[in-house]
This record gives sequence, structure tokens and C-alpha cells, in this order.
Amino acid sequence: MLDLTRAFTGCPVGPLKYLVLPHTTLIAYPSADAVIVLNASTLALVRVLALREVFPGTRQAVSCLVVDPALKVIVVSTGTRIAAWSLSGVQSNTFRVHSSLILPDGDPVTALDCRAGLLAIGSQKGLSVFTLILENDLLTWSQKWFTVAFTPRSVAFSPTLAYIAITTLDATQVRVYSTASGVENQVISHPRPVSDVIWRCSSTSRGDDPVLFTVTSDSVLRIFLPVVDSPHRLQLHLAIDPSSSLTPSNTLGISSYSASKIIWLDKEIIGPVIKTLLEGSPVGGRNAEMEKLREIDEEKSDLFVRVFEDGSLVLSAVANIDRKPPTLLRHFIVSRSPPGAIYPLPSNIYILPRVELTMLTLVTSPPLRTFEVLASSLLSGRADSFQLCAAGPDKLPLQDSKISHFVRTPAGRGVAIVREGGGETWMVADSGANLFQVDSWSSADHVVVLDGGKLIATYSADDSKLLLHSSPPSSEHESIIGVTDEMSILHIHISTTACPTLVLHSCEALPLPKRPKLILPVDPMAWSGTAVSVYDHLLSISDDGELRFWDLEHNKNSGWRCTGRVRTGRSKFTNARCSSAKKSVLVTRDADGQELTIWDSNESEFASGLEHRRIFSAAEPIHDLDWTSTPDNQSILAVGFTHHVELLCQQRKTYFDDDPAWVIYCKVEIGNFTPFPISDSIWLANGSFLVGAGHQMFLFSQVPSPRDTSECSLFESVARSSGPLDDYHPQMLLQCLLWGKISLVKQIIVRMAQIFRTSNEFHWKPLPIEEYYGKEWTIRRAKPYDFLVGSTNQGKSSEGQGFSHALVGSLIERLETYPLSHLTPNEHAHLIVLIQTTLEIDEQRRALDANGFRYVLSMRSFYILNRRIASDPNSPQSGGDIARKTGWRDRLRYRDMIWAFHSESQDILLNESVAACNGKMLWSDARALGVFIWLNSVDVMKSHMETIARNQYMCGELRDPTACSLFYFALGKFKLVHGLWRQAVWHKEQAIMLKFLSNDFTTPRWKTAALKNAYVLLSKQRFEYAVAFFLLGGSLKDAVNVCIKQLSDFQLAIALARVVEQGNDGPVFQGILKNTVLPMAVGGGNKWLCSWAFWMLRRRDLSVRVLLTPLQDIVNAFGINVKDVGEPYFDDPSLALLFSQLRSKTLQTATGTSEISAKSEFNFVLQVARVFCRMGCHALALDLVRSWSFERPTALSAVDLKSPPSPQISRRSLTTDPFLLRRTSSIMIDMDVDSRTPSGQNTPKAQSTVREEEPDRLARKAGLGSLMKSAKHDIQVPEFDINAFF
Repeated sequence: MLDLTRAFTGCPVGPLKYLVLPHTTLIAYPSADAVIVLNASTLALVRVLALREVFPGTRQAVSCLVVDPALKVIVVSTGTRIAAWSLSGVQSNTFRVHSSLILPDGDPVTALDCRAGLLAIGSQKGLSVFTLILENDLLTWSQKWFTVAFTPRSVAFSPTLAYIAITTLDATQVRVYSTASGVENQVISHPRPVSDVIWRCSSTSRGDDPVLFTVTSDSVLRIFLPVVDSPHRLQLHLAIDPSSSLTPSNTLGISSYSASKIIWLDKEIIGPVIKTLLEGSPVGGRNAEMEKLREIDEEKSDLFVRVFEDGSLVLSAVANIDRKPPTLLRHFIVSRSPPGAIYPLPSNIYILPRVELTMLTLVTSPPLRTFEVLASSLLSGRADSFQLCAAGPDKLPLQDSKISHFVRTPAGRGVAIVREGGGETWMVADSGANLFQVDSWSSADHVVVLDGGKLIATYSADDSKLLLHSSPPSSEHESIIGVTDEMSILHIHISTTACPTLVLHSCEALPLPKRPKLILPVDPMAWSGTAVSVYDHLLSISDDGELRFWDLEHNKNSGWRCTGRVRTGRSKFTNARCSSAKKSVLVTRDADGQELTIWDSNESEFASGLEHRRIFSAAEPIHDLDWTSTPDNQSILAVGFTHHVELLCQQRKTYFDDDPAWVIYCKVEIGNFTPFPISDSIWLANGSFLVGAGHQMFLFSQVPSPRDTSECSLFESVARSSGPLDDYHPQMLLQCLLWGKISLVKQIIVRMAQIFRTSNEFHWKPLPIEEYYGKEWTIRRAKPYDFLVGSTNQGKSSEGQGFSHALVGSLIERLETYPLSHLTPNEHAHLIVLIQTTLEIDEQRRALDANGFRYVLSMRSFYILNRRIASDPNSPQSGGDIARKTGWRDRLRYRDMIWAFHSESQDILLNESVAACNGKMLWSDARALGVFIWLNSVDVMKSHMETIARNQYMCGELRDPTACSLFYFALGKFKLVHGLWRQAVWHKEQAIMLKFLSNDFTTPRWKTAALKNAYVLLSKQRFEYAVAFFLLGGSLKDAVNVCIKQLSDFQLAIALARVVEQGNDGPVFQGILKNTVLPMAVGGGNKWLCSWAFWMLRRRDLSVRVLLTPLQDIVNAFGINVKDVGEPYFDDPSLALLFSQLRSKTLQTATGTSEISAKSEFNFVLQVARVFCRMGCHALALDLVRSWSFERPTALSAVDLKSPPSPQISRRSLTTDPFLLRRTSSIMIDMDVDSRTPSGQNTPKAQSTVREEEPDRLARKAGLGSLMKSAKHDIQVPEFDINAFF
């Protein structure tokens, strides 16, 4: 994950303010038009307080800053405006606007102090005090008094709030005013300018008597105490000169005493520390250091720390300040530390408390640094007192200038920060966790940074000059590409000589038919991480949204070469970016806001290139786009908004749920610590992410926590969500099973069990890629006599190879006890069921064919997922248990139903389906499994419908006949329903129904009566019962119309039509297919359902062609009535499986295959391979492109029709073409061989521009014609002979 590792908020130029909280201490300092609040111990950013929060549009710099420790309020001023924020929240980092105040024009604020709701304001015209009041539920400041005075430079309340001390611009006098009246009480003159004024505050102080410390420019500390007879006046009691802190031995290295700094240690901070040290000291011990501390504690002495220019520290104490009447103050040295403890000498030093009372925090500014101080070492003067914890950035000339945008080097190891008044270059350090400045420039319109940030080129539009600002590049291939206003491309080479020069290599336009609307650079973040030497450099976008990728060739025919294009159909785009992996993102204006689309460069008739689409509200505009790439070339997109950035990564496709292709991996939020809008954001090397807002930069990096080793980095997490899968991953196992690699799956399962036997930790070693090659389906097609003839070899091979029931049982038990890491609960559950299903299929492999196996796999995964979601109280999303946002699914996918439809093991599939429903299948279960879509036998359908009717009746406690009537009426069992009504004595309609059902519904009169009752039930919205009465009245067409229109259940309509019409050729069922199923499938882009519908319509040529043909062509040829054609769904590798099965199954399917061009089939296979890669199954993608056969029927030999015992022509006897010999099954004649056109009258024809037919298509048509002519011979079907089977 990305965490904020460094905030570049500028270096403070003046004193800091601090706020002590129960569990932490905050420091604050002004920076341009904002206040930076940091954690004193770590310098971690807590909050940026911007004046624009209180006064929108204000860009003036903060002039004064003060903290009220009682109310926890930060008050700042700029000009005549004053703004205040108060701290709230348990985490001590939530600031809200407290109040505001505006002084009259022409009287800007020069000094501020705030204590306990009193606000002292020093302005150009004088001094005023305001009090905080509540007016109309709003906190406001009310002026208490104003007095004309010399312009104050600083103001400070006394601890009792009775006095105010100010220093003026002449700085040699301290003026003391009465807080109550505003009367000037005293003027204290000093021989030198006063640099600091401190009121002494202590819980053991002398009542209301004020004690004032002043520090002058010569570093002399003076202590002023009240006069005995006049307590409101102060007099000097002690002056501590820097020389008094030195001995002759340590004055040699100090050139000037005035360069030293002295600070008073607040007794509220140091007092508890001393007490803790004394309590922890041994009782009765004679330690000189502890004795000195005990003396300081008993005499209530005040401690002072003086730091000299050589970095040495002197700790001294002043005793007797609290005594009454005051006696002679005694100053003595407590300890001295050697030089170098703090170096260089800072302008300001602060000693602050920590949670650990034995420790202190020392903060210096500038430079901004924080030290961890062991209190005992500090008080004893040991050299190991200070340990540097964090250091802030150095002061930069342009640190208060607003950031405009970023420009990085191609590899992201250097970045240029372009500001309003110029800019600077920075280099990435500490594996992306830090940046340090390299160079700067004054101003430029365009900037290029190369060579890791060491090389800068700037272009100014005023003089049209490109200037180079650095040493020669270290690389020989550094060059710059520029785009002119006329869309000409400049290629400028940078020489590597001692005096580098810029050489114009070429100037030419892209070879486009018309001028592009936009030319953008391709993001080069992946160039340095791959071995590929040829990359795209530019992306051009036309007015109609066509993307073209361009590479610069360096051979003899040097120039720009187009490497690919994508037609997006988008216009009015506002932003675009292209990654080095050829992923492009477009932002276009939409009626609903902004449309963000992500495109892949691999465009074909099977993939439009569109991978992701999302609409953003116009109220949340997209400001910035930027790409980066992981080491394995996975792309990550950063989408920048006003106060946050969304990081999108490509999600691995899966059969387990329907997540979008791109998901939000995480959000980079800056709104919780800065109010400035994001001006730009950019990816850097090592996965670091830099965000600019206002004049500050925030660096996010993927530095793993040393305490949490389980937390993975950004790149690792993205690789796990979209990269190649492990061999044992359920997604990989599922695809291997679907594609017939059962032996490989069994091998993986055995290896998993072996790993668990030998080790408690699971460490998987990837299988060699060759293991995925050449694995054929090992479950042969089921035949009728498989159930009659036993097999003596069944079950032996599995045991011999180590795959057994015992092994699988122990492995599943181990997985349930210790789930595998990096698998979500959803994936882990599927892994277990796949292992169990593999065992069961292996045990019954003699009876179940390949398609039946695929159906059983999908059905079990379907029920597992639904049970997991239903068992979670937070359904339907399953809360945090399932990582992906899966939801409840009402039914199997049509893909899985079609597998069952083409299976020859439907009896087993029906039994498995009933068992999955706990032995009692209701109509809702049959609809979810698509039973009446895939069943082929009319007798089985009728028998199963009767079973469903019985289960519907028995499922309720009251045994309601209305629940099963429509099924029994479809079966024609009117008397049975009449008998059920006799038992329904509790039903209010029993008498009416008994009387009505006792009539003869074969006569027209009672049929009409049933239909009238059906319409009455329709008006009462009792739709299911209305369907039953339509069936009772013999109106099947009306019954199915109610199912489709009112019940939205086309499967119920199909079931009724197929059962009532006793097959698939009835007019009602054919009408459902043409008027409901096909329009619905085409509108949804569902090619599986389209293929099934055409198969049932006896157009099996179209059943194959629809898998690879654009749906619009099918609509035009077949006359399907549909408003919109849905986006065809080709992101399913199983489409290739279905196509490979159907293309040579019958004469019609062979005819449809002949109409598909080799180029289309080639692109289709490539698309399936890409989908495999998107699913993380790269090995299967490689196996697919290695093993796919493109052979077609081209020439046919004579047909010998004497031997086949059935009206089927063996492929072996028809032809020697390898295409027809790849399967051992037979090819069925399911078309009229007299047909003169290969595909019949309604063969779809492309509606696009006319082109010459490909030679391979002409050859295929000729070959198919020979096939049909050969099949035209009379077929003599011999009488049945049992000996023909042996």
C-alpha cells in the first residue's frame, strides 16, 4: 500500500509555536499562506491550515502566528485579517475553523498573542485586546480596549493575564500594559535590542507577582522581579552573561559569545521529568548527579540551557526566584556537554515533553530538526544526550511559490517541480521514500528533465530558445521530442561531448490523412524494467477519437511508424494518457458528467479495445491522469481529483464473479491533512507517488513496515490481483479441468498433499511450462452400454499414480484447518470443491462426458458461492470475508447450461442437479440450473416436470394445490389436481374449484370457461394461476405470453411449450425462440444463448457462425426484431471450446464453419489467448496458440455408405481431411443435401464494404460443395443387427 512517507512543507524561517497535548506535542510554523502543523517527535505532518479555509481567495502570506494552550486554538493573521482554528477529536489531528476577525483597512496586524479567550493584537496604529463571546451560536471577538502605541513587534500575556509585555520596532524597550485597562505601567529599557520576552509561569509561582525574562541580541538573559513596595513594577535582579557559562578551557573554540542561544526550561515540562528521575534513583545512593537534581528540585530552581556556536551545551540554574521577599538570586552551572552536540547553531531551540517522562524532545529551527533526548544525559551533560529523529527540508528560494505541475525523467528517478516563479529538479532517494534537490531554474514555458534529474532543458516561448542547463548526459541516447503548434514532430539529439550541444535530427509530421487533434507522449515508466528494445513514443488522437501509436525508426528509412490503432468513437475529450504497455485512457465530456474509458491497443472484430468505462459526476472533475508499470508490466492508472487520487489497476478475470475489468485499488487522500486542491500528481521510480497541492509536496511510497511482514507492497499486491496465477490457484485448476487437463490437475493435487506431509508451511514450486502442453481430454464420451457393461480397470490408474480418495480427504482436511495464504475465502472454498469434484469425476469417469463434467463443475461452484453469501449475516456482499464484491446469483450462467445441453450424460447431470437441491427440486431450482433449456428428451422433461409439481405441492405446510396446478395442467393431469383440491379443506376456494374441475375440459364450453377465469385472474394479478387456467383452457400461446410478459420467466414458457407440444418443433416454442430468446440474447450480447436458440431452430450453421460473427450481421440476416445490439462478450475462453466442438459436429455446423474466414478464426484464437492472460492463466494461453488447429474441409473422397448401421456418415469414411479426422465421433447429416447455397437462404452477409473473397474461403466453399455432393447419394439403411456393435 502507499503511505505518506515525506511531506515537503517548506522550512520555517522564524520561531515555532508548540501545543502540548496529553499524548503528543505539536509544533506549528507559517509557510506562505498556510500554517504547517507537525508532530514534534517525528516531524510527521498533522495538518495544513490554509487561510483560504477562512478567507476564500486569499493568497497573502501569514504574518503572525500564536497558540492558545488553554483553548487549543491556533490564531494567525495576514494583513488586517485574523483567522483561528481549534483542535478537536480524539486523535488530536482534527482542526476546524474556530473564528475570524477583520481589522479596519490600513491597520495591518504586526503582533499577536492569545490566552484563555483573550486576544492581544498589535497593529500598525497601536495595541488592542479582544474577548471571545458567543453571539447567535457563533464565536466572535469583541474589542475590550484599544490604545495608541508604538507599533508592536511582539506581544505577550503574563501567566495571570494581568499584564501584556510588548516590544516595539526600535527593539530596545519592553513596555508593560495592564490587561484590564490598557494603561501603560512601565517601560523597561535595555542596552541592546531585545530579541525575546518570556513571562515565567509556574504552579509554585509567587502568587500574582509577575516574573519577566528578556534576552537581548548579545545573548544576555535578564531576570526582572516585582518591587517589594510596588508589585506592579519590575526591576532587574539578575543578568546572565554568556561568558559566565564558560571556563577558560572551553573558550578557545568560541569566537563570539553573542552567537550563543539561551532558553528557559519551562518548569511545567522539566519538573515532572526531574521528579521521575529522582523516584527512579536508588534509595540511599550517593550519586553526585542525583544529589544535584535533588537540590534543584528542593530549591525550586529554574533551569536554563545555553548552546554555543561549536555545538556545546551548558545547563545552568537560578535559585531563589520564588522566595518572598526575594533574596539574592544564585546562578550556578549544572552540567556541560562537549562540542558538537547540536551543530550547526540553530536560530531557535525548544525543549518539549514526551509521553515517556524520562525522555525529552529537542526541536531546532532553522534548520528544522528534532532530537530524542535522554533526560538524565542532558542534565548530566553527557555527549550521548541527543539522537536525531527527523530532519525537515532545507530552505529553498521558491518554497513559498505555488506548484504548477511535475515533469519526470523517463524512468521516474528524477522529477522537475514547475512553480509559478520557476522550478527545481529533485532526485529520488532511499528506494523512493525521499527526494533531494539537485538544481533549479528561473522560468520557462516547457521543461524536460533527463539523466536522473541531472540534465535540464527549458524552452521559453518569448525567445523560442531551448536551453540546456547541466553537465553532459551520461547516456549516449538522450534526446528530446517536441511538438509544434502545426503538429510537426521535432527530434533533438543531445551530444555527449564536454561541451554538450543540441542537434536537430529531424522535423516532420506524422503520416496521417489529416491533422490530429492531439499528440501526446507515451508514458515511458515501463521502459527501464523490460528487455524490449522497441517502444512507442507518441500517441495521436483524431477528432473522431481514433488512437494511433507511433514508434521512431532509426534505420535507413528513419521516420515515424504507426504500430497500432484503436477506434474509440469518442469525441469532445478533455484529457488523455497512454502507458508504455499500450493502455490508453480517455476522459470525455458526457451528458451525465465525465466519461473515463480505458482502451487496449489490441483491437479486432472480437475486441473493441474498450476495457473499462465509468461515468463521473460533473461536480467531481478529473484533473490529472498518470500511468506507471510494475516490474512484470502490469499497468496502474492514477486518476486525480480535487482532493484525492484514485489508483486503478487491472483486475484478473475470473469465473467466480463478475467484477469490472479495472477496479480502484486504493485512494490517496490529502483532504484530511491539507485544504489545498491537487495541482498535479505523478508516479516516480520504485512505485512512489508525488502529489502537489498549493506550494507543498507530499510523497507517498510503498515502504513495507518492518513490524508487519505480512503486508505486501503496492507492486506485489497488484501482481497478485492481475498477474500470473500459481498452479494450484482454483482459477487455474478450473480452466485446466474445463480444457481437459485432468491428469495435470491430479498431479497438482498430489503435489499439494506431498508438501503438506513434509512441511507445516506451504511453499509451491511452479510446474515446468511443458506440463501444460499436449494434455488431451481423458474422459471419453459416454455411450449407452457404459451403464450395462462394467469396467475392470476403473479406479486403478488413480491409485497407481498416488491420486486416491484417502489422499484427497487428508488434503481437504488440511486445507480446511490451515487455509492457504493469498487466497480469499471465496477462492479457498472453490479450491476445496474443485479438488473434491476432481476426485468424484475421476471415480465416475466411465459415465460422464466432457461437457457434463463442465456443467457439474460450474453447478457446484454456483451453489458454494451462494451458500457462503447466504451464511453471512451481512449478505449479499459477504462483508469483508470475500475480498471481491461478489453478490448472490439467481441462476447459472447460460454458458454452463449450454454445456449440459451438448452433453450426452444428461441422466447423470439431472441426478447431480437434483442432489444439489437436497433431493427436492422446485421450479426456482430448475430455473436457476436451466434444466428445461438443456434437457433433450421429451419423456425426461415430462417426468421431471411431474416431479417438480409434486415437490411444489409438498414444500408448503398447507399443501396448496395452486402451487402445482400449472405443471399438472401442462401434463394434462386435470383429475390429479381435482384430487388435490379434495384434500385442501382449509382453502377458501376449495368448493368452487372442486365444482369447476369436475367438468370436461375437452369440450369447447369448458375450455372457454377456463379461459374467462384466466383473464379474471390476470386482472387480479394472480399471474401464475392465470397461466394454469390458460393451460386448462388449451391456450398454450396465452400461457407462455403471461410467463414472458407478466412473470418475466422465459424459461417457464420454454418448459411449458416443450412439454405441451411434445418436442422442439411446435409453433409456440419456435415463436418463443424467435420473438423472445433471440432478441434477448442479441440485446445482451450473449452468444451462448444465441447459439442454443439457433440450434433449436434447426439453423446449426448459424449456431456456429454466431460464435465468431458480429451480432449485427446475424440480426440483419435472420430478421431479429431488436432495438439495440448488445456488446458481444468474447472474454470467455470457453467460447473456443464450444466452437471447436460444434464446427464439425454436423453438416450444418461444417457449413457454418466454412463461412468463417481463417483471419477471423486466427483473431478469435488470439483474443482467447489474451483473455487467458487476463485471467492469470498464461500457461494455458501458450498451450492454446501452440495446439490450435486451423485445418478446414477442402476436398472429399467418395462415400461408402454400406457399412454404417445408422443414418450417420462416419467422418473416417467421408474424407481423409485431418480437420474431420481429429475426433472419433461421427458427423450427422442434418440438412438438405440438395441445397445449392452452403448456408441456406438466410445466411448472414456482411453489411460493410464489399471486398474480394479470400482464397482460403473459396477453397473451403469448393470443398464443402464436394462434401454435400458426396452426401447426396442415396443412403441405404440396413436392418438393425446386434453383431454390428462387435
